[in-house]
Amino acid sequence: MNDGSRGPEGHIRRAYLDIETTFEGAISVIGIYRGDRGTIQLIGGGVRDTALYDALEGVDTLVTFNGTGFDLPVIRRRMYIDLRRDFDHCDLMYVCRRRGLRGGLKVVEPQLGIERSTAGISGWDAPRLWDRYESWGDQAALHTLLAYNREDVINLAFLEERLGLTSPGAPCMAVRHVFA
Repeated sequence: MNDGSRGPEGHIRRAYLDIETTFEGAISVIGIYRGDRGTIQLIGGGVRDTALYDALEGVDTLVTFNGTGFDLPVIRRRMYIDLRRDFDHCDLMYVCRRRGLRGGLKVVEPQLGIERSTAGISGWDAPRLWDRYESWGDQAALHTLLAYNREDVINLAFLEERLGLTSPGAPCMAVRHVFA
């Protein structure tokens, strides 16, 4: 893993990133967790290149789970941004596979004692939740989608820690939303 440079306290400046998409493949939510800023979620019309780069300001390394195969290519295709050009990238899915942990994030998490309050919701539910919000103004669906995405990015930090790639420390639960 390429650590990137270290911040003023000697900590690697990392951001944990996960996206959700619509039935049509558009990006509905970009979730970013940073230890120094908490969770930032770009939502709907707030999914813009300037907002994304603002959220990633000062970051050296992006951490994802299957970001190589999904998140980063979708961002590149939909937003015309090549995050792999601009940031170091650690895809925890490959770290897990090298250690014999197979399956998606929701399969790996319980194997390492990582819990989630949105258990039972999967990436396949994300487009359905977004559609309910967009079509019917269902705020509960949006709330569920954002909670799911927030747990995805925060749990990436826990996963990285459990894999022994970072030092212990509980992630901050603060959240900032960016709408159109």
